[in-house]
Amino acid sequence: TVTAVGGTSLMASTNARGWTEKAWADGGSGCSRYYPKPAWQHDTLCTKRMEADVSAVGDPNTGVAVYQPDSLTSSSWAVYGGTSVGAPLIGGIYGAKGGTVTLGSLYAAGVHLNDVTTGFNGACGHTYFCTAGTGYDGPTGLGTPTGEGGF
Repeated sequence: TVTAVGGTSLMASTNARGWTEKAWADGGSGCSRYYPKPAWQHDTLCTKRMEADVSAVGDPNTGVAVYQPDSLTSSSWAVYGGTSVGAPLIGGIYGAKGGTVTLGSLYAAGVHLNDVTTGFNGACGHTYFCTAGTGYDGPTGLGTPTGEGGF
């Protein structure tokens, strides 16, 4: 029942969304050796639990801006990333949605997420375990939220 959150690198773009994303090179993904495959995962090469389910910005070089204290009398902007950003972003969207978001419901038809189709986070023979592509993949799962409406 845990949502596995992958990481992306986020770049400004001139497209309608204003952003493009790719799988974050230092993010993690893979096929579990231990946890059984949930009924809602239908990928073909992994017989156990695959991660990630969804993703959010994780690259600390393209992460979120935070206005933080530098001392008792001054503050400045800094950029943060990693699981310290991605997982709380997804958790916050779950909270903003209100009610219950079940992990299986993310895999249901009609759930709209931004499909991340480029980038990789390891060497896996160009399989979806660590290479982003159309549809589900290990590094970015089903994609990134379109706001709470994606869930």
